[in-house]
Amino acid sequence: MNVNKKYKDSVFTLLFGHDTEVLRELYGALEGTTIPKEVNIKIDTLEDAIFMDRMNDVSFEIGDKLVVLIEHQSTINPNMALRMLLYISRIYEKIINSMEFGKDEIYSEHQIKIPRPEFIVLYNGTDWYPDESLMRLSESFPEGMPLKVSAGLHESEYPSLEITVKIFNINQGHNNDIILRSQNLTGYSALVEKVREYREDLKSELGVSKLDDAGKAETMKKAVQWCIKNNKLKDFLLEHGSEVINMLIAEWNWDDAKYVWQKEAGEDARRQAREEDIGIMLKYGITPENISKELKMPLEVITNLGRRN
Repeated sequence: MNVNKKYKDSVFTLLFGHDTEVLRELYGALEGTTIPKEVNIKIDTLEDAIFMDRMNDVSFEIGDKLVVLIEHQSTINPNMALRMLLYISRIYEKIINSMEFGKDEIYSEHQIKIPRPEFIVLYNGTDWYPDESLMRLSESFPEGMPLKVSAGLHESEYPSLEITVKIFNINQGHNNDIILRSQNLTGYSALVEKVREYREDLKSELGVSKLDDAGKAETMKKAVQWCIKNNKLKDFLLEHGSEVINMLIAEWNWDDAKYVWQKEAGEDARRQAREEDIGIMLKYGITPENISKELKMPLEVITNLGRRN
């Protein structure tokens, strides 16, 4: 599947990742507050992260007190907390290197003060998800939380390292109080919804399950035109309309590709588990004929697996 990697920004990053005042509005909407104009906002997004493979969309400091990482996701990734850990390490390295003594500052005798991190994911995928949720790094540890250690080691109620990620569903019909506090978030949510609506309409009209790039471009163009007509991101789309359409096609193709890869990975995992089960059955003396009958698999496949094991 061809994925357009010419565009290094996603639509989300193009909209929210380059303007401190837009970020001020977005963060204020998420927190239910107003960030005063005198509070400085500094964008820290890593420039070497390519859009399609980037760890995050936007990171920024607020008044030297916060590092906020906002990742837009069309699918919920259970490894978001781990990804945030890797990303925040690079952000802090960038901050330390910008200090007067650079990276050697970390070895000095005085304590370095660093911005307090906050981790946010904005979800707008098609699968059901609650309005708000939390994801913790400790969920990736084998014992979960609280952490219980065996083998004679001391028990610890909490792990020594933790990251908590707040997830907000920004689809239409979810978190309306948050979305309506930000004109840009309102417009972005409406744009995504219209793209989906026109996509399904065109697929139904053509009687197809998938659209080619021309069909995708048609639905994107209609969604952009609708938003402009209804004053949703009007100025932004008048300036970046054609760029947005190409970015949306790239994102759409990328999501389709990820779906295929995940499906293939799932099939590989199921096949591996099935082969392991067959190996165990053979080990315990169950005949290939009985396994073939029970699992409704060709006898030849069972026999070949037995030879390999």
